Amino acid sequence: MDESNPTCNKRFARAGIAQTEEARRAYRELIVTTAGLSESISGAILYDETIRQRTRDGTPFARALASAGIIPGIKVDTSAKEMAGHPGEKITEGLDGLRGRLAEYRQMGRPVRQVAGRHRGRRRHPQPGLPPGQRARAGPLRRAVPEAGLVPVVEPEVLMDGAHTLQRCGEVTEELLRAVFTQLQVQRVTLEGVILKPAMVLPGSACPVQDGVDEVARATVTCRYQAARRR
Repeated sequence: MDESNPTCNKRFARAGIAQTEEARRAYRELIVTTAGLSESISGAILYDETIRQRTRDGTPFARALASAGIIPGIKVDTSAKEMAGHPGEKITEGLDGLRGRLAEYRQMGRPVRQVAGRHRGRRRHPQPGLPPGQRARAGPLRRAVPEAGLVPVVEPEVLMDGAHTLQRCGEVTEELLRAVFTQLQVQRVTLEGVILKPAMVLPGSACPVQDGVDEVARATVTCRYQAARRR
């Protein structure tokens, strides 16, 4: 539910649905009010538009989720953009005006006990020779989230498009994890109070060899272990 309006509109366009705010609200309400949702879902990340929307009876989505036993979160970045001068590298934006938006989101989340603020570390294509992306930006963004009384959700993300192998994805993911958590320590973020949103280590969607479930699971666990051991 953290998808941006353009992403949601693309889905609607393919299905022949009107790309309007009301259509997006109705779609999201369908998710929020699904019977028994909390039996399988413990948290939901919202988007700026989504956290401002309500069900038909006037209940804010964040409150409806919390009432069902689901912790609401909010994506605080303002989407990934192409990094100037570095084709294939993307950088997430969202520092400008972040403090004010966090305070507003916090107010919207009341009387919810806990609202998570999520920001991607960076989105890096697994190719050699690319720059370090947002290492310097990751720390300040996540420092601002706990300052506002929210729980940071850290999402180091690697793009899955491309022909890279499972091994290459593991190498880049490990590098990314170490870079992000190093910045968290530099910015004095309490790691015990951070939620890590993990991503699977996977071969690129265009890779001719698509490894099986066991290989993916082993690569993902090994990557986490190596990143923690070498950091």
